[in-house]
Amino acid sequence: MKIVFMGTPDFAVPCLEALKEAGHDVAAVFTQPDKPKNRGHKVMFTPVKECAVKYDIPVYQPLSLRRNKSEDADAAINALKEISPDCIVVVAYGQILPKEVLDIPKYGCINVHASLLPRYRGAAPIQHCIINGEKETGVTTMYMAEGLDTGDMILTDKIVIDEKMTASELHDKLSEMGAALIVKTLEEVSKDTAPRIPQTDENTCYASMITKEMCRIDFSKPINEVYDLIRGMSSSPCAFTTLGGMRFKVYFAEKTDIKTDLPAGTAADDRLGVSCGGYVLKLTDVQAEGSKRMSADDYLRGKKVPKGAVFG
Repeated sequence: MKIVFMGTPDFAVPCLEALKEAGHDVAAVFTQPDKPKNRGHKVMFTPVKECAVKYDIPVYQPLSLRRNKSEDADAAINALKEISPDCIVVVAYGQILPKEVLDIPKYGCINVHASLLPRYRGAAPIQHCIINGEKETGVTTMYMAEGLDTGDMILTDKIVIDEKMTASELHDKLSEMGAALIVKTLEEVSKDTAPRIPQTDENTCYASMITKEMCRIDFSKPINEVYDLIRGMSSSPCAFTTLGGMRFKVYFAEKTDIKTDLPAGTAADDRLGVSCGGYVLKLTDVQAEGSKRMSADDYLRGKKVPKGAVFG
């Protein structure tokens, strides 16, 4: 099948690799424009572009595919029409496709979404799923429509979320699951045996983009909520609090059944145990401002956090 692949971050790379390995003709890759990163502001390829270059696949990077929003949209859409793909596969591309693009391929545009639709439509389903304490999630392939993640579903694959699993770990598992599922989906589509399951608006929820303020830890909340927030933000963008007026990132923590009547955010011991919702939450994987990520034990070898110190 002749395919145009649209994707940008690491999550999309296994899908592109799987399509190539399955023998599909990936005629072009569309990805977001390159951006400067890190302190040196060096312009970096997107992960999908790096993969495309490895396979010698032509790469297009329009600012937008909407003609009224980008000067390069006309050229990009004309290129798509000239390629005339059987299918456009979209995985975390970062742009909403206009109807003009959705109508180009013979088999339509198929999206790989990191949730069990119709739950967790939107930009950050992996993080929100863990933050909300879900016990199960998965990936869904669907025919794309003009709405946000509202198209008819094709196939799903599920995974149980372990209580200690972080968003980063779930991201990697779902990425690999999505790669296997898109290959299976295209097999069904090519044989005209793919199901088409309309979504309903029952039991749906929206996974908005993660903001910096959402990462701030509120130790007055129940310990389970704070624990899930820390898991859901790890390892990026990472939950944080403050200590001594400086930002203090928390990559992982452990719940305890030790009760405390200390004010929320107060160090309950000298081992990074913090009063949280009436219990002690142990901070186990941290990063002080201006330092590197390290275990709590390593941090405490160089810094003392006495009982009674205040976080946040």
